[in-house]
Amino acid sequence: MDLVESYKDELRLIDRPWKGFWVGLLVLTLILLPWFTGEDLVYIATLVFIYSIGVQGQNILIGYTGQISLGQAGFLAIGAFTYGHLSRAGVPLLGGLLGAGLVAALFGVLVGFPSLRLKGPYLAIVTLGFGIAAYQLFTAYEFLSGGRMGMIVPKLKPFFGLSREVSMYYFTLLVGLCFTLLSYNLISSYIGRAFISVRDNDIAAEVLGVNLTQYKLLSFAVSSFYTGVHGALYGIFLGFLDPQMFTFLETITMFIAVVIGGLALVEGGIFGAAFVILIPYIFNEYKELVPVIYGGTVIVVMIFEPLGLAGRWLKIRLYFRNWPFR
Repeated sequence: MDLVESYKDELRLIDRPWKGFWVGLLVLTLILLPWFTGEDLVYIATLVFIYSIGVQGQNILIGYTGQISLGQAGFLAIGAFTYGHLSRAGVPLLGGLLGAGLVAALFGVLVGFPSLRLKGPYLAIVTLGFGIAAYQLFTAYEFLSGGRMGMIVPKLKPFFGLSREVSMYYFTLLVGLCFTLLSYNLISSYIGRAFISVRDNDIAAEVLGVNLTQYKLLSFAVSSFYTGVHGALYGIFLGFLDPQMFTFLETITMFIAVVIGGLALVEGGIFGAAFVILIPYIFNEYKELVPVIYGGTVIVVMIFEPLGLAGRWLKIRLYFRNWPFR
């Protein structure tokens, strides 16, 4: 009985009262943020919420399942343009987001089939080819993306008397929190443990009864679902979609966010998203330095902090939890 209770305690998201206090304080701060800051910070925070969803999805695939993907821009484009077409057809907001995620997940399963036979750089090349092919298709066929003129996407309607920007902030905050909770629960479940076993040793996992085909495809589907919703929210946020927004550079940006944020850590998606959004904002007048900072930070993280910013944050928390006895 004690073992069962200990296992339940291990799976709890908030396992200590003080942790619940700090989580509640953080959520309260985010709720009150638009009332005490300017429009610029609200704009940046909204982008961080949107990107954190896609980065968490890629982290599930790369960090937890060990399947390298360089085709995220393709899933972003599929989710974004799917939502654009659904919104034009009169589908409600939540239905459009769900549809965008499901269509991206379907393509994720199709792209995931090579993962059953390929690993490492070979799988990365296959997914890279998918991302490039998706970009070329959306660029070439106007009925998919509006062609050179792009596609207009209806923006979120203001609610509760708030401005459109603040309404979008609260909506993306709510969606981001929901996906973060989903990620924590998924990783703590049997499915998440199966993902990790596939990453660590797929042969041993199969011997122990883990269906490699099922869980590899599932990881691609879940990751693509996250990315598709990310793309849909991005379209709602901007109110406009163009194939040029989904080049290979966007894939690299998300990959950098995963690495710098922290592989195999849910918090890494949030830290990584904040990093890739804040750096261009801070160095707005020196845009040529942004790629240099990205590359230099990746090198430093890989050498000195393999778990990324989230890993460093966990170490800081552990230090103060045990202070002054170390």
